[in-house]
Amino acid sequence: MLMRTDPFRELDRLTQQVFGTAARPAMMAMDAWRDQDKFVVEFDLPGIDVDSIDLDVERNVLTVRANRPGREGIEEMVAAERPRGVFSRQLMLGDTLDTENVNASYQAGVLRLEIPVAEKSKPRKIAVTATEDHKAVTATGEQSDAAASEGQTADRATDDQTAKA
Repeated sequence: MLMRTDPFRELDRLTQQVFGTAARPAMMAMDAWRDQDKFVVEFDLPGIDVDSIDLDVERNVLTVRANRPGREGIEEMVAAERPRGVFSRQLMLGDTLDTENVNASYQAGVLRLEIPVAEKSKPRKIAVTATEDHKAVTATGEQSDAAASEGQTADRATDDQTAKA
C-alpha cells in the first residue's frame, strides 16, 4: 500500500503538472528532422485515443491537440502522476513546406507527421546554354571578336565627339 508522508507533495505535483519539469514537460514532447524531401515530426502521446487527436493547419501554423480524459468515479486517488486533460502544441511551418499534403499516423503512442518540401523549394539545376551571337569577355580581360568590334565602334564614336569639341 502507498502512503503519503510529505504534506507538500500535492502542491509539488500540481506545480510540476502546470509548469512541467525537465524530465516531463507540460507540453507534448517532440522530435523533428528532415529526411530527404520531407520533414518528419513525432509527438509522444501515450495513452491517447486516436479519435481525440485533432490536427489543424491555418496558413503556416500547424496545431496539434489531444485529450486524455480524467478518471471518473474514483473515490480516492492514491497516485496521480500522469497528466490528464487537453494537450496542445503549435508549430510554425516555413513557406518551403507543402501544408496541403501532410500525412499523419499514430502508432504505439507516437503521432508521426510527414510534411513534404514544396516543389518550388526543392534544389534544382539551371541549364546554361551558349549561343554563337553572344561571346563573353574572358577571365584574362581579353575581349572576344564580337566584344572587341563593339568596343572599337564605341571608341570611334567617342573620338569623333572629342574631335568636334
